Amino acid sequence: MVTVIACGALAGELRAVLAGQGLNGVDVRYLPANLHNRPERIVPAVRDVMATLEPDQHLFVAYADCGTGGALDAFLAEHPGVDRLPGAHCYEFFAGSARFAALHEAEPGTFYLTDFLAKHFDALVWQGLGLDRHPSLLPTYFGNYRRVVLLSQTTDAAIVTAAQSAAERLGLEFEHEPTGLGPFADSVAVGLTRSVR
Repeated sequence: MVTVIACGALAGELRAVLAGQGLNGVDVRYLPANLHNRPERIVPAVRDVMATLEPDQHLFVAYADCGTGGALDAFLAEHPGVDRLPGAHCYEFFAGSARFAALHEAEPGTFYLTDFLAKHFDALVWQGLGLDRHPSLLPTYFGNYRRVVLLSQTTDAAIVTAAQSAAERLGLEFEHEPTGLGPFADSVAVGLTRSVR
């Protein structure tokens, strides 16, 4: 049995990938998606879940670095055989490293959205940053941004509309880059394979 400790923002995508790979029996423990607003809490949350597992449990962590500044890697280094998703953040593993690097090179002043972030923009970004209470902070947070790029995992038109609305609220240009689940699925498959070696 493999246990995956995963960011709650990946729930829909991870379920789709596991089902597509015929891995419905994987035990997934989701952590709250809003940990991304407090990345210093990610490692303690992962540690708490790991403490509830059997010592010989096969384990994979479905997080990138996600703002921990290397703290997640340092923690996982204490647990040989436990891997995480590659890259600095979900934008990189959804788009693939080369494609994300090209997007960043083209415009460093980019605010990225995934399907999950587009759907939950109000709760995680607008309210999460306090812009609902202090709209005067908008230029402070987003003054150096030029565009919003939606990296979409599905073809849901409502998500594209939500992302366009988010870009308008932020006063930024909007671009849509469909990624599908391919790069993410590949990363999950590699991580799960390594976890059972």
